[in-house]
Amino acid sequence: MMKSVVEYKDYRQYILDYYRERKRTSAFTWREFAKIAGFASGSYLKLVCDGKTRLREEGAKKTALAMGLLGFEYDYFILMVRYESAKTDREKKKCFEEMEALSSAHNVKILGSEFYTFYETWKHSVVRELAVAMPGAKPNEIAKVCRPAISAADVSASLSFLTKAGLLTRDIKGNYHQTNRSLTTGRLKVVSVAVHSLLRQMGEFALEALDKLPISERHFSGITMGVTAESYAKVVEELALCRKRIVAIVSKDKKLERVCRLNMQLFPLTENINKDSDGSGKGE
Repeated sequence: MMKSVVEYKDYRQYILDYYRERKRTSAFTWREFAKIAGFASGSYLKLVCDGKTRLREEGAKKTALAMGLLGFEYDYFILMVRYESAKTDREKKKCFEEMEALSSAHNVKILGSEFYTFYETWKHSVVRELAVAMPGAKPNEIAKVCRPAISAADVSASLSFLTKAGLLTRDIKGNYHQTNRSLTTGRLKVVSVAVHSLLRQMGEFALEALDKLPISERHFSGITMGVTAESYAKVVEELALCRKRIVAIVSKDKKLERVCRLNMQLFPLTENINKDSDGSGKGE
């Protein structure tokens, strides 16, 4: 028995599961599927599921009807297609919120939606650390040590969300504990828009720190370098390994003194010039 479409966040996976279920109980083929949906190419929907092409709005509507989706399930499927096709974070955010509203209205939780909310603002990640580091502290006390400053109401709302999402637990003494020492988005593509929002906020805080904090309380450095596609991939891999080593270092701390943010950024300053380069770099 297939799960409801509102339990999905990837329309390709839903189409594939639908096909496999039909195939399991009959001689159903991709060609027959495409014909029912009204596509000229018998392999079109298979190519969609293989990630070699994508559904457009009209194609999404025909496919949804071919799978027997009606009402809110039809609407949800169309939203999944719109989410993937959205060109801006604002459009993706709107689609995801509509998807979440539909799933919630029918008592279904989208996998990863709690992480979407978590990464949407910097406050949750900071409060999650401070709640454990300041046992017994009231929301206004936690709010006072945040930089930039936030309200006690913000802290209370964050604590409520973190406990409901299972990212914090509270013992009988009222002290908070993290269910996991560190968090990662993993393969939850649906949270990417929220992560973009968080990165923008943290980038703005970094600029403020550059101007307002003494060198003893901040560390900024960078390299401008020429790279190839191969060396770029290796640098990205090395940054991922470095981040893991840093997490291992701070995870050994029994008691923290403050919450810090480490931004790791690598981005192009030129177009691809398609010329050989020695890949040399110069520190700044």
